[in-house]
Amino acid sequence: MQPIMKKVFAFIFIVFCFSCQESKETNEIDSNIVNNTVGDKDLKNKAEIKFEEEEFDFGKITQGEQVSHAFKFKNIGGKSLIISGASGSCGCTVPEWPKEPILPGAEGKINVVFNSEGKRDYQEKTITVITNCEPATRILRIKTEIIVAEVAR
Repeated sequence: MQPIMKKVFAFIFIVFCFSCQESKETNEIDSNIVNNTVGDKDLKNKAEIKFEEEEFDFGKITQGEQVSHAFKFKNIGGKSLIISGASGSCGCTVPEWPKEPILPGAEGKINVVFNSEGKRDYQEKTITVITNCEPATRILRIKTEIIVAEVAR
């Protein structure tokens, strides 16, 4: 069940419980028991990855060229960030990620190499990153336009 749905059901349950009880003083719900948003307190109890950018455009490159980009990130949560895997949408896109836990407040990077051999025109590839964050899956994107060199006759 989605975390938001859990909170909605919990809120409805709490409202129902308090509305069924009689109180001589008041029938109001204490606002301290209702938590509708993710706050700083919640970040202390989990890892949270924040990328500087989630999309990168290489611009125009020549067919056969290999280009790379580092997607930098920071763990803004209170627990160690673990990246359990990263995969490109095809064999031409190869990510490399830190295998050790990223401590709270620490930074890291995911290096992505794109090989344009045999590719042409506009290309957009994705990198799926699996973490211990919520949501667990993050998608990074690279784009480029591949120019095919003309062969002299």
